[in-house]
Amino acid sequence: MILALDVHYDNHNGLVAGIAFKQWTDAEPDKMYATRIEQVGDYVAGQFYKRELPGILKLLSEHGLQPEYIVIDGYVYLDGYAKPGLGKHLYDALHGNVKVIGVAKKRFAGISETYALYRGKSKQPLYITSAGEALSAAKLHILSMHSIYRIPTMLKKVDQLSRLI
Repeated sequence: MILALDVHYDNHNGLVAGIAFKQWTDAEPDKMYATRIEQVGDYVAGQFYKRELPGILKLLSEHGLQPEYIVIDGYVYLDGYAKPGLGKHLYDALHGNVKVIGVAKKRFAGISETYALYRGKSKQPLYITSAGEALSAAKLHILSMHSIYRIPTMLKKVDQLSRLI
């Protein structure tokens, strides 16, 4: 199973959304999950993972999910390879048993063009980072996802689901 995750906040409460699908090319989810989180921590620069990771782990536990891949909205490594971001902290929390692919819409300082992926006719790239999966394979997975547009269908759907807070 592939699980796309996103988190949305309303002040100090949030909703973690997950959409499960079987193949990278799927246009429709197999299942959808949501978990409410209360008293989300404040944003701290450079420690974004502290805000999102507890809710993500709660969703996985609450629904008994054991995906092969997790796709997050954000970075696995903030510099592409060494400085841990949310995805690396998630990968470590899951003891390296789940491959984590980060898909970021904005370039983080220090990310080279190596991590850029252009989808559809967009002139704006997505930035792909990964743990447990080679970057080249991770980029191919995201490139193969359904949609002719920059943002894959499943990532758009999980973002919409997370906003139903």
